[in-house]
Amino acid sequence: MTHQTFNLGDIQLQFGGEIRSARLAYQTYGALNAARDNAIIYPTSFAATHEEAAWLIGPGRALDPDRYFIIIPNALGSGLSSSPSNSPLPKAGFPHVTIRDNILQQHRLVTQGLGIDRLHMAIGWSLGGSQAFEWASAFPDQVKRLFTFQSAARTSRHFSIFFDSIRAAIMLDPDFQNGLYDRQPERGLRAAARVYAAWGFSQGFFRRRLDHTVLGYASMEDFLTDFWEGWFLKRDANNLLAQIWTGQHADISANDTYEGDLDLALGSIKADTVIMPASSDLYFPVADAAEEARRIPGAELRILETDWGHVAGEGLNDVDTIAIERSIADLLKRR
Repeated sequence: MTHQTFNLGDIQLQFGGEIRSARLAYQTYGALNAARDNAIIYPTSFAATHEEAAWLIGPGRALDPDRYFIIIPNALGSGLSSSPSNSPLPKAGFPHVTIRDNILQQHRLVTQGLGIDRLHMAIGWSLGGSQAFEWASAFPDQVKRLFTFQSAARTSRHFSIFFDSIRAAIMLDPDFQNGLYDRQPERGLRAAARVYAAWGFSQGFFRRRLDHTVLGYASMEDFLTDFWEGWFLKRDANNLLAQIWTGQHADISANDTYEGDLDLALGSIKADTVIMPASSDLYFPVADAAEEARRIPGAELRILETDWGHVAGEGLNDVDTIAIERSIADLLKRR
């Protein structure tokens, strides 16, 4: 997988751990203009890589590399940046990493590595959106626009419990061996996939049989095996657990600046903001997104009406993709 690497050295983490000889894998698209003011940061979502995020990028697309310099940093724990699977502290010994840790290192990449002082926009889906929120609250004077879709500034208690069910499914596999496995705990990964499958899409998605009529699966078993198990089996179990922990503890106010005050953290955001929840998302409900939007000065709540649930944000159907891209384009047009 083609990517660039920014060497971070030894980094100290928010919860007291350390990653030795840390590295941040990233990919860029387009060119930085002479004014150095067309950069967009687009962090990766849960367990994803820059290649999986790149569906939004292309000539004529909302994230057009002919107009913008788009930076996709792979989150710590993704398997490309420093992770349990590739670190001097491997497997179960990998330290806990927060969203704040990710953004502080991404900030080093942007400012020191790429020489950019201010971002044209921070954008993200799901856990990538949590990172975009963190960018806008940690560095309010350096982010001009903020677009998050199907995400949250603070992980809800409900979503944290869901994440815990995925963690438990993986760890209960005897082959997991407390994270010191020699082969991937395949049964645990398959079980985790089956848990995930009921939540990624909505009830309406299955009621309308979109797994068959749009995605083309002949049976529910084919859908579960190919779409969901296939996705999980490509991942390293310890990497997944590392990012689950990160997701469970995502909170833009959990730092010395805001000391747990989410109102203060959201109120500090100066970026022109659009928050786009999906009407049927079982992870990030519209009501939660509306509360966060209300606390950000001047933020717009724009609801994506869809039966595709959380997966609406992955570019798998044209209707939702067009709506998402139109909203991004609208924000980018603003002065």
